[in-house]
Amino acid sequence: MPSQQTGAMATRLMNPTDAVNLLKDLIRFPSLTGEEAEIADFVEAQARRAGVDVLRHEDNVAFGVGDGNDTLVLNSHLDVVPPADGHPYAPFEPVTTDGVLYGRGSVDAKASGAAMTTALLSLADEGWRPPNGQVLVGLTTHEESGGKKNGLRDLRPHLPSLSAAVVGEPTQLRPCIAQKGLLILKLHAQGQAAHAGRAHLGENAIPAAIAAIQQLEGLSLNRKDPHLGAPTVTVTTIDGGDAHNVVPEHCVCTVDCRTTPAYTHAEIVETVREAVDAEVEVYSDRLVPCTTPMDARIVRAAQSARPNAEPFGSPTSSDWVFLHDVPTVKMGPGLSDRSHTAEERIDVSEVREAVNVYQALIQSYFSPGRDGA
Repeated sequence: MPSQQTGAMATRLMNPTDAVNLLKDLIRFPSLTGEEAEIADFVEAQARRAGVDVLRHEDNVAFGVGDGNDTLVLNSHLDVVPPADGHPYAPFEPVTTDGVLYGRGSVDAKASGAAMTTALLSLADEGWRPPNGQVLVGLTTHEESGGKKNGLRDLRPHLPSLSAAVVGEPTQLRPCIAQKGLLILKLHAQGQAAHAGRAHLGENAIPAAIAAIQQLEGLSLNRKDPHLGAPTVTVTTIDGGDAHNVVPEHCVCTVDCRTTPAYTHAEIVETVREAVDAEVEVYSDRLVPCTTPMDARIVRAAQSARPNAEPFGSPTSSDWVFLHDVPTVKMGPGLSDRSHTAEERIDVSEVREAVNVYQALIQSYFSPGRDGA
């Protein structure tokens, strides 16, 4: 539960020019996945006090300005992973030292949410409105769990049709224009049980699984994505046998496939099935790879906002998978390597810079001459 001090913060109006104070407020909420109600109340209250349009669906909050069919959404997530061992400070009490802000969620991804919110509310406070369109910030739930429930997926049907999106994740404010997907397979090798003292009467499933793994290692997936390279296929777990004196009749291996837009998930599944002498189960295929063309309007707006930052491809997944049908860039302050660590922290200067970058991106996206691009 948030401290009494945190609860009181929801009653005062956020200064729309100070993303760092907002980030500190957000860190104080221990918003583990599935426990985002209080932080959502806080965000909703700030947006309503700022006088912008607000939509609340469950604990997902969207707010923005403008009208028209050209809709840009800036999305980040409110939930965080549980604290790790060895935090130098209380994980949900923000501490700033030497220009660095420590706290769970400071990087992943409350800094993005705070900067997006401040950027939009500051523009609204100045009277800016997007010509012939609308710009929204959507702060959502259930991103970190990777489970069947996801806040952005639940919120999307309640939003206008989207023209473009920015996903706030730590990229050091570099525009990410491609990210790998995740396909999880299970290889099932079948044998025949027997007493280990009469092993010749059975068929051991473990050697059969090893043979399937060796066949998998010879798999050729040569098509490369220009930003992500070739897909990777890695056996990550193996489970076989029930007792020391029984020939195992079943052995199952988990296969982690990091996919790229060069192959569909269906193509990879079929390729694996043709290559291995084992039953192939599709355990999860919903995290599809994503990519946005370099000449897309949202990419050009991101490059205009950060002209010296080279676009790149990311090996990690994000809520972009629920925007795979929308031209999207993944872009936010912070170093991804600090996510989920006890030393999670972010430079205060980068949070403030992110506000300027998001404002420049929004205005560039809606600037004259970009319509229909």
